[in-house]
Amino acid sequence: MGFMDKTTVSVDIGGTFTDIVILQNNKIIKKLKVPTTPRNPEIGVVNGINDSGVNFIVDFVHATTIATNTLLGQFGMKLPRVALITTKGFRDVIEIGRQNRPSLYDLEFTRPRTIVPRQLRFELDERTDFTGKILKSVEKNDVSRLIEKIRKFKPESVAISFLHSYLNDQNEEVVRNELFREFRYVSVSSSVAPEPREYERTSTTVINGALMPVISEYLSKLRDNLTSFGSPPISVMSNSGGLIDEEEAGINPVAVIESGPAAGVVAASIVAAKLGISRIISFDMGGTTAKAGTVTDGRIEITSEYEVGGKSHYGRMIKGSGYPVRYPFVDLAEVSAGGGTVIWLDSAGGMNIGPMSAGSDPGPVAYNRGGKLPTITDANLVLGILNEKMSGSNFSLRKDLAMKALGKLGDPVDVALKALNLVDLEMSRAIRMVTVERGIDPSEHTLFAFGGAGPQHAARIAQEMGLRNAVIPPDPGVFSALGLLNSDWKYEMRKSFPEDVQKDFRELEEALESRFRTKEFDLYADCRYAGQGSEITVKVSLPDRKKIVEEFIKLHREAYGFTLEREVEIFTIRAFGIERREKPAVEVVPKGIISTGYRNVYSKKGFVDVPVYQRSQLPPGTIIEGLALVDEPGSTTYIPENWTAEVGKIGELNLKVR
Repeated sequence: MGFMDKTTVSVDIGGTFTDIVILQNNKIIKKLKVPTTPRNPEIGVVNGINDSGVNFIVDFVHATTIATNTLLGQFGMKLPRVALITTKGFRDVIEIGRQNRPSLYDLEFTRPRTIVPRQLRFELDERTDFTGKILKSVEKNDVSRLIEKIRKFKPESVAISFLHSYLNDQNEEVVRNELFREFRYVSVSSSVAPEPREYERTSTTVINGALMPVISEYLSKLRDNLTSFGSPPISVMSNSGGLIDEEEAGINPVAVIESGPAAGVVAASIVAAKLGISRIISFDMGGTTAKAGTVTDGRIEITSEYEVGGKSHYGRMIKGSGYPVRYPFVDLAEVSAGGGTVIWLDSAGGMNIGPMSAGSDPGPVAYNRGGKLPTITDANLVLGILNEKMSGSNFSLRKDLAMKALGKLGDPVDVALKALNLVDLEMSRAIRMVTVERGIDPSEHTLFAFGGAGPQHAARIAQEMGLRNAVIPPDPGVFSALGLLNSDWKYEMRKSFPEDVQKDFRELEEALESRFRTKEFDLYADCRYAGQGSEITVKVSLPDRKKIVEEFIKLHREAYGFTLEREVEIFTIRAFGIERREKPAVEVVPKGIISTGYRNVYSKKGFVDVPVYQRSQLPPGTIIEGLALVDEPGSTTYIPENWTAEVGKIGELNLKVR
């Protein structure tokens, strides 16, 4: 590949596989999956690029789960030591939290461990009041004495969070400047999360401080590894569904916590727009988890608070089980249901699935890498849905081992059927969480299923949810990496308690333009009725107070079924600066001659021989009647008895109930 070719490499690092897509002169020329190297994710990336034969890269875009994994304590990753400096008298806010009780009757309950132990929390005698007026300035001598104390503990990073600093950051700035002489990583609340609620703001600032050394070190290793490919600039997918540059990711790593899952929703929204489908539920099922999100008329739902490292129960995020982060996130529900999810019996002999996952190492029993616990992949294999010879690779699955492992829990076929029912219910819960619980009717939506395991379950989940249509996009196995190539750069700034909405929005836009050179903007406002404890995020079409209030009242009625005779407060306004990127051209590949194989698959009549199609051979317009299977590299689409699949104009599979 010559130096003249403009090559972009897109990489999505998941818990099990790293997906790589290579774009050259706006055409996708290669897609590959390589095993993730958890301890040093950049090694897997470079191995994949070397395998692809690329030698010069102009642009590198990627999504990663490294931040989430660090916070969940995975892969022997240790959270760096963080010190916290806060206003006198407020040292314990970060530990007291909101007093949420995630499980009221659990005698064994343990709170999430505090990220900053008490001896690393320090107070400064300073004060700003709720109007932003400074009542007590910071004394430089106090700061010098404090630095002496902090130095003894050798923290890798320091976080600063003072009361009301979102209205006036003067005191934080003085301390920041002094700390920068001593410490490389300093996280400041007025720039990380400039909004009210001292607990949430402090938690966000501390999480940011803890992730700074991890993400910065990871990005610098990645950059070193990419020097031999021409040192391309690195862009990272952010939680809000846009790309940010590596510098921003290093300063504000809280922006990339949900980097991987966001890329999938972006990809689904772009393909849906090309197909003219206005309402979709994006459903991404990989090896470890399943994730659901909604897109309406091309608009991805965004939420402004997220709990990181928390527990989820029946799909609902339990408040108080993790660490709150105030930052814009694509509104996603995530459940422990992937191909590697373990099937087990409880002490009463009842069947359960998850939350344990066999991951990629040892993986499902059928991988024959030493896994002993049966998984969802093993169940799909035993029922004939998956091919023993994994399509697109020279890897074979061992059905005999899967049968034996499932046989320990009962009749293998019976166990496999029950397990698939359970996993479908679990994934339907995630979908209910982003639809029914948000006041959205799922039946008006089309299910967009991707990820290696998504197409195996799509039709059954659609049926469970009362949906009549599902779409399997081209290349579902590497779909999130394709989403990265279709993303734009997107940077965020916010301001709380705006006095003049129009003027304040304009100031945010000007600040984004001067810092990131963005010319196009997306505006949002978090609103609530006076006296309410939580907000609703409103997409702002016109930066006018009256219009925003009307939109909020409408959303409040949709979500909760009532409105109040109270004043509406605009709590925080946000602006996203957007810079468009060139998108890859959509290509319809010429198809070969359709040949069908057969596979023995379990049906209502027991095991029957079912036609199996190769996806790469199917021309647009082909109609397949269920029961049938469509195989492709990295995935299989299951078409049940009462369904049909039609190949669409860009090669997508449109599944419909007959």
